[in-house]
Amino acid sequence: MAAPLFDPAAFRLTPEEAALTAMAREFGEAVLAPRAALWDREARFPTENYRDMAANGLLGLCIPRAEGGLGAGFRAYCLAAAELGRFCGATALTWNMHVCSTLWTGALSDDLEMDAALRDAHHARRRLHYRRILEEGAVYSQPFSEGGAAAAGAAAFGTVARPVPGGWRVTGRKIFASLAGHADYYGILCTEQREGEAPLSRRDTLYLAIPRDAPGVSVTGEWDPLGMRGTVSRTLVFEDVMVGAEAALMPPGLYMQAASRWPHMFLTLSPTYMGIAQAAYDFTVAYLRGEVPGMPPVKRRMYATKQIAVAEMRIALEQAKALWFQAVTEAGPDPSPEQVQRAWAAQHSVMENAAAIAARAVRTCGGQAMLKSLPLERLYRDARCGSLMLPWTAELCVDRLGRDCLYKKGETD
Repeated sequence: MAAPLFDPAAFRLTPEEAALTAMAREFGEAVLAPRAALWDREARFPTENYRDMAANGLLGLCIPRAEGGLGAGFRAYCLAAAELGRFCGATALTWNMHVCSTLWTGALSDDLEMDAALRDAHHARRRLHYRRILEEGAVYSQPFSEGGAAAAGAAAFGTVARPVPGGWRVTGRKIFASLAGHADYYGILCTEQREGEAPLSRRDTLYLAIPRDAPGVSVTGEWDPLGMRGTVSRTLVFEDVMVGAEAALMPPGLYMQAASRWPHMFLTLSPTYMGIAQAAYDFTVAYLRGEVPGMPPVKRRMYATKQIAVAEMRIALEQAKALWFQAVTEAGPDPSPEQVQRAWAAQHSVMENAAAIAARAVRTCGGQAMLKSLPLERLYRDARCGSLMLPWTAELCVDRLGRDCLYKKGETD
């Protein structure tokens, strides 16, 4: 049994957090790890993993207890996702897309401003989606990217929803759409386009759940990437797709309130890579100690070069863990500028350190580390993908961090 990624006593986890992370770790080690190579090799979505997560309650991790879920908050989710990421990056990353549909509509939305009538209507609608997940094992996705600046928050989404009696008609496309063809509902961020109005505005962003079998929905393109091959992130196309009012995962306007007041909502891709970083380090230690299952018990730990490499890997790992844990602990509505800056720094550190640790692990373990029969080669390729992921790519984190460290709100030159 693997040791906890974040020791409950050392990091002062709540009893609930300790229990949820232990459940995720046990599930990851027993169920996800033996299958991970298959999804990677075949670039196949881990459908069987999702069936098992539906059975053990993980699909409802962030659904409020009052609605029948496990009621995990933001930090508890992040810690559990990091544990899953140690054993199958593609499953953990796609599970993030699913869980965020419940986290955003649940605990996060409950922190935002709504009048009583709007909140009651939102709770009634989200209850429908929660029942689908808990009773039918429905899986939700959350595609952002369109090939422009919208996913980074710099422009309105080009996917549009035209109001019609009883709902909306949606037209547009999403690229790098994880779970494409496999999610039961696509949680689409799009822009409401009212007739006769001026250019699209981010203020009019809607968050709609579109059934995968709705007329006008199609999946195109191939999926044969460097890493994260099991996410099956093909292109989604929506051609005049009709959805009813019940499809709204958030009330109109609430997404933009969330994006401005709850920015840590965009940190949820990082747990997967925190887990990958830990897995690359763990493999290296086991390899050098001669303890990798299925391999001869040959020790390589006595060489100074190996010891130095492991020490440097451990330092990078501990740096990322400490900063990241602080950032996810601070997550909440209306953070201070320093807390937002720390979140960007944490995102950048995890994504970049995961790739650096995995690269160092390959070099330290040597030629056998390149073999696909061992997990390190997959960890290395998966780790390379983190810095590229919107809405907070490594480049965007550096850009925003540098600007906000030097300029206070409203300042210009």
